[in-house]
Amino acid sequence: MSHSYIKALLNTEPTGQIVQAKGWVRTKRGNKAISFIAINDGSTIHNIQVVAENSSFDESLLKNITTGACIAVQGKLVASQGQGQKVEMQATQIEIYGTADPETFPLQKKGHTMEFLRDIAHLRPRTNTFGAVFRIRHTMAYAINHYFHTNGFFYIHTPIITGSDAEGAGEMFRVTTLDLNKPPRNDDGTIDYSQDFFAKETNLTVSGQLEGELAAMALGKIYTFGPTFRAENSNTPRHLAEFWMIEPEMAFFDLNDNMDLAEDMLKYLVRYALDSCMDDLEFLNNMYDKELIGRLRSVIENPFKRLTYTEAINVLEPNNSKFEYKVSWGADLQKEHENFLVEHFKTPVILTDYPAAIKAFYMKQNDDGKTVRAMDILFPWIGEIIGGSQREENYNKLVSRMQAMHIPEKEMWWYLDTRRFGACPHSGFGLGFERLMLFVTGMNNIRDVIPFPRTPRNAEF
Repeated sequence: MSHSYIKALLNTEPTGQIVQAKGWVRTKRGNKAISFIAINDGSTIHNIQVVAENSSFDESLLKNITTGACIAVQGKLVASQGQGQKVEMQATQIEIYGTADPETFPLQKKGHTMEFLRDIAHLRPRTNTFGAVFRIRHTMAYAINHYFHTNGFFYIHTPIITGSDAEGAGEMFRVTTLDLNKPPRNDDGTIDYSQDFFAKETNLTVSGQLEGELAAMALGKIYTFGPTFRAENSNTPRHLAEFWMIEPEMAFFDLNDNMDLAEDMLKYLVRYALDSCMDDLEFLNNMYDKELIGRLRSVIENPFKRLTYTEAINVLEPNNSKFEYKVSWGADLQKEHENFLVEHFKTPVILTDYPAAIKAFYMKQNDDGKTVRAMDILFPWIGEIIGGSQREENYNKLVSRMQAMHIPEKEMWWYLDTRRFGACPHSGFGLGFERLMLFVTGMNNIRDVIPFPRTPRNAEF
């Protein structure tokens, strides 16, 4: 017979029907007469209890049903005699698919550190914590695509291999097929990339934004959602070498339109998590962060506070004694400043009009000659969760800015052409998917919201 997923069984009325469940053993307890086996198949954070009369099964079979083993159980679905769930299974048949030596199985019935679990990434999804996190991650990915689709956006797959540095930061992973022991060289001793696969220097992308702008100039509203890479030698709880970005670009949107879209999208995603993942959220709330669900609800219940960078500095400067990094106009804000602003206004904050000197070359310049039409959204506990701007559509201003920031015009001819042939006002932003996941799950380390974290000196699995 076909098996049923445990999530469905737990929501089925117990009428005594014969059902089959398959999954991994979480716990086994009992006495000489009866065994209670809790199994989970990943469809829900909740286990289903299987009751087996020992006399009905071979002793060697029951002995091999240990934590971590994979089994198939057929039996009668009945009302549970215990607390915590309304149904349980009375087993009539049990088949063992795979055993797990209880002496060597890494997931013992005790608390494990997050660091330990990262070293066994092939097993950590079986824990309650990471089962919950990865189910929420799936739901958020679905919600992102659903939000943009229903709002008239087109999903564009921008390249992972690129010849441009969107941020101008230079922290990119090189892509090459050259022999690293004997690379071809030019007369001046530099590496001759004309002999490489793409006949030029190429890297893994840090952003799909620039290519996304090209698509927006034809399709109106587009978004990208894919992996991005940054070769930053950082081991903080907020950095990964490989991460996922959501980057919408919209023709005819000004900065206010951009802010409206970003706020609406974030509220939609948080609301979707609350509506669709409550079992997992309640587990994380109870286990790790007692304020998680309340914090999520506060985001959707309150309008975001909007103020300029200059207004923010005026709030922060009188409180410089509280900060490790002192602030003044022109300084790049640190996480401590961002958290202070969110706490001060008791709501997420959207900061706009940053000094041009601390922002990217493509942001539209304001008439004051000092600031650009940037926007950052600051969230409780996380700090910056979205960064975006109205883009500079004026060709001459963009070229001047690129020259000042030493962005090679020759390599960016295709980007500049969008300003030469039918330029229009347009805007966009980037949302780091793992930053969103940190907020939604309440986890403390960004390595714990992605299945296989890539960090300096770590590319296992």
